[in-house]
Amino acid sequence: MRPRTLLVTFLLLLVAQWATAADLHAPGKVTAGSGFTLATGGSGKATFYLIGPSAVVKRDIELSGGVAVQPEEVEQAGRYTATVCADECSSTSFYVEAADPERISLLVHPSRVPVADLNAISAVAFVFDRFHNLELRPEELAFSILGKEGTGASEKLKTVDGHAWIRLTSAHSEGPAKIAVSIANASEVRVVQQVAADACNLHIKPEWVGRTFWVETDPVRDCSGNNVPDGTVVSFTKMDSAGKTTVDVPIKKGVAKVEMPIDGKAHITVASGVVTGNELSVEGRSE
Repeated sequence: MRPRTLLVTFLLLLVAQWATAADLHAPGKVTAGSGFTLATGGSGKATFYLIGPSAVVKRDIELSGGVAVQPEEVEQAGRYTATVCADECSSTSFYVEAADPERISLLVHPSRVPVADLNAISAVAFVFDRFHNLELRPEELAFSILGKEGTGASEKLKTVDGHAWIRLTSAHSEGPAKIAVSIANASEVRVVQQVAADACNLHIKPEWVGRTFWVETDPVRDCSGNNVPDGTVVSFTKMDSAGKTTVDVPIKKGVAKVEMPIDGKAHITVASGVVTGNELSVEGRSE
């Protein structure tokens, strides 16, 4: 067969396909989990095929009554192709949108955060319908953070491509904080533990017990007045005639305390992380 004849035959077949495809019509809008009817032309028996994102349907039908698509056959959002075959085949495509939002997935990071830390908490929410389809239409979400005192803040955001995210500042008091997001009848809550921030205003004091010299901190708190957790390391550094000595001591029951032998005059400093405190100048005691 000549190339020109092949081209003419292909175009005729294409036109015929377009002509028969026009006999099968889908609605302009289909919602996930909603049944509908595909309009068909002609009469008699035919075979119906429905190809979707996650399944394929095949069954025998009568053309005169149209094709009833069952709700369970279009639960997944996405593009579908419907085909009816009798003597010839006709096809049409349609898109199924997610149903109304009914579920939220909320991710919050981190699980522990220092108090009064600017934009330290990151929360992102994804919106789904009851069939687990991502809701791509813009929806309004209400984010909120609630501290243990019952006070907090809230903000409303529109989703973009099924999600919305926000950064939140932790409260000034330690303890659990509830991060919540809600839409219509769906809501999700996550808990973030707010802990004391770095030590602030470190202060040490000397104590002689006989000839034994001790250095002890005042109760160690952060700048908001929260107790720094036990186990946090406090470093004591001594400079005397014997040289430089540093001792790392964990906080116990809110304070750090260490015994430091003194040889002559000594200079003592204290630090915890990047925070330093006051300095002591002392002199050792003789027999």
